[in-house]
Amino acid sequence: MKTSLQDTAVLPPHAKNSPKRAAVASMAGGTLEYYDNYIYALAAALVFGKIFFPEAGGVATLAALATFAVSYVARPLGAVLLGHFGDRIGRKKVLVFILILMGTSTFLVGCLPGYAQIGVWAPTLLITLRILQGISVGGETAAATVLTIEVSPEGRRGFFTSWAPNGIVAGFVLATLVFVPISALPEAQLLSWGWRVPFFLSAFVTIAGFVIRAKLTEPEAFVEAQAEHALVKVPVVEVFRSHWGAIIRVTFCSLAFAIDTVIKVFALSFATSVYDIPRSTMLWVLIVSHICALVTQPLLASLSDRVGRKPVFIAGNLGCAVMIFAYFAAIQSGNVPLLFLTGFLSVSFAYAAINATYPSFFAEMFNLKVRQTGMALGLQIGLIAAGFAPTIYTALTAGNPTDWLPVAIISAVISLLAVAGALTAKETSRIPLDQLGSPISNPAQSTPVRSGEQS
Repeated sequence: MKTSLQDTAVLPPHAKNSPKRAAVASMAGGTLEYYDNYIYALAAALVFGKIFFPEAGGVATLAALATFAVSYVARPLGAVLLGHFGDRIGRKKVLVFILILMGTSTFLVGCLPGYAQIGVWAPTLLITLRILQGISVGGETAAATVLTIEVSPEGRRGFFTSWAPNGIVAGFVLATLVFVPISALPEAQLLSWGWRVPFFLSAFVTIAGFVIRAKLTEPEAFVEAQAEHALVKVPVVEVFRSHWGAIIRVTFCSLAFAIDTVIKVFALSFATSVYDIPRSTMLWVLIVSHICALVTQPLLASLSDRVGRKPVFIAGNLGCAVMIFAYFAAIQSGNVPLLFLTGFLSVSFAYAAINATYPSFFAEMFNLKVRQTGMALGLQIGLIAAGFAPTIYTALTAGNPTDWLPVAIISAVISLLAVAGALTAKETSRIPLDQLGSPISNPAQSTPVRSGEQS
């Protein structure tokens, strides 16, 4: 099974974007984009309750986790806005804008005074910046995936697009590594200035990401459609008209990502606050399992190029439905080796199978002319469940904080719903790029689609 990024054959010599360049840019940009997103998630789980909200204890923690969830509500808005411009003016332009918006918002979070200094304005400003982050993230994965898939060779689309979620994983690893020494600071220093450092560091990663993405060019297929005036005028309207089934399908499949936030946000807060497992131990469990996922995800994506997207995606969800029980049982036991083992199996294999295949699986459901809007919208609507999962689960366990069983059961049910969504999809791994997605035949908005195109 070949997994080298050096395999970039089949593009014409004059093409400026090779699959390798697009994949590297997707990973690098995703790393920087999701570094910003995850430092917020970690701060919300560990310190924001004490800084931005007046009440101590579970209520403040619940409020802090709710600010994390707010961005997920804003993501569909970002999907529509950024998807519209991505499908109208270009994938690359949107990718650069996304990075600048996220970097600026994240840096400003680090500048905010706390509730003790400005009262209710502190959480108000925090929520405003979190909404801007949500708009940015709402377009990130779809834009990066669509640009990559449109320059990738047939039979390798799964592999090359898997580097976008690999960037997301790398962003989480980077954010967590930054937080390990920060979380070890004495409480007074952590709450006064320590928590701000990761947010200020976002300025450097934003600049690096801008340099990388500025060198990209638009995919040839998109440029040709633009030159022929074949793009639709209002992608969000057209995608609901011709691809409504695909949007519903992607929304159900995207419920799978609730497992990710349960492991990274709720379980982190649960383990450190209820079972007094050291913050550093839980952070290292997450770091090790996600570093391993950087290796397993491209392998699983290559497997999906061989056997299909559906088998790998479904197997990952079934694995998550089982492993979530094992992971919480390991937390309850306090057994550190068992924590590392269950974290490894949950993240590096079960969830990695989902993460590796969803970019190609989702993008291949849509026609080029609405691909970014359709993928982004379906993905972000489904991700609302992921955003609110930590808040809902914290509320569910408020009466009995040690009872994790309801959380595990609901997580497993959500995974099964994602399986149901995937079962309704067609296998697209071997369909040529120009035949993907439902036909768009409105003569007022686009040129006719080849008769061989299919949904």
